[in-house]
Amino acid sequence: MILDTKKPLRICLLSYRSNPHCGGQGGYVSNLSRALVSLGHKVDILSGQPYPEMVDGANLVKIPSLDLYNAENPFRMPHTSELTDMTNLVEWLGISTMGFPEPYTFGLRTYRYLKKRLDRYDIVHDNQSLSYGLWAIKRKKPTIATIHHPITVDCDIAVKSEAAFWRKLKQLRWYSFLDMQKRVSRTIPHIITVSSCARKDICREFKLPENRFSIIPNGINTDLFYPMPGIQREKNRIMVTNSADTPLKGLHYLLSAIAEISKNRKIHLVVIGKPKKNSIVARCIRSLGIGHLVTFTGRISHEEFVRQYAMATMAVVPSIYEGFGLPAGEAMACGVPVISTTGGALPEVVGDAGMLVPTADAKALEQAIVKLLDNPGLAEALGRDGYQRVQKQLTWKAAAQNTVDAYRQVIHDYH
Repeated sequence: MILDTKKPLRICLLSYRSNPHCGGQGGYVSNLSRALVSLGHKVDILSGQPYPEMVDGANLVKIPSLDLYNAENPFRMPHTSELTDMTNLVEWLGISTMGFPEPYTFGLRTYRYLKKRLDRYDIVHDNQSLSYGLWAIKRKKPTIATIHHPITVDCDIAVKSEAAFWRKLKQLRWYSFLDMQKRVSRTIPHIITVSSCARKDICREFKLPENRFSIIPNGINTDLFYPMPGIQREKNRIMVTNSADTPLKGLHYLLSAIAEISKNRKIHLVVIGKPKKNSIVARCIRSLGIGHLVTFTGRISHEEFVRQYAMATMAVVPSIYEGFGLPAGEAMACGVPVISTTGGALPEVVGDAGMLVPTADAKALEQAIVKLLDNPGLAEALGRDGYQRVQKQLTWKAAAQNTVDAYRQVIHDYH
């Protein structure tokens, strides 16, 4: 089969949840689909709740679930009529026993929807659900999957962060969907990941050969993240955008660093997001006595997000591990100087355009923050270098072009 490199493709993009306001999955789906449409391709997004923010030209097909993690009504009791559907029943039982069944049940619903509609598409692209439904789909249609990073890393860190044995068991139960993802990933002939580090770790954790991968870095949406003129940076204002409740993101190390810095100078930490009442972050803030130094924004608009960047002296990414590192790239796109750990793929994103410190090291974070506070010229230079790095190397147009090349190779190999 000869590859037609000009023919527009009909793409089915799968995402079991696509929250546009937190996490990377919603951003990946929205930004990649926007870039693919701009290149002339047809994109249908099949997504569970929460649904992605849509763009002109892409079509959203809603694959509704029981949506039991909805922040407005979490863990509601389903109506009896809802539980007459076997997939709904499986989802409810999984959540009731402290599991996370969404990837599995999304796969079942997606296969049920697609099995008579697959002829509409040239390729199916899965965004890390890696469900048994995908296993069935790939037998009938060229299929590719994106694995951003091995969630086994999240599982290991979550288990280690719990002291009580029963809490460790609870974490293992939550991450029990990983066995399915490992099995299914080994049957997918071609996989996209976002960094060399992620590929190495996925190969080790999922026992996959390296030659099955294409490395396609994420882009940064420079229409949403950009330097905002006319706003004065506030002195000693530190910003962090990592999920507040996830041990993997290392926020508690940054909190310890802020506590030490506050003994000698004024400091203010702004966290995009909001912690749960009894999370590791909430407990850490109480034990350190720094509640008056930390502001949690809760959910905010993109415009407010960019305004927060514009006011910040610097952005800190304290993650223990990142498969890519969107928070670092987004801060750089806004012209904010970045301090980042060396966790996972973060050095590949930041390069020499930011300060890099070891992971899980509060003292190293403290020293780097103080150095930037004391050297405004260095901070300004890093902000400028980071902005230029994003503009030259980390765009969604480049990511989409490389993704299309991977699509065409998968279609060729399939036939």
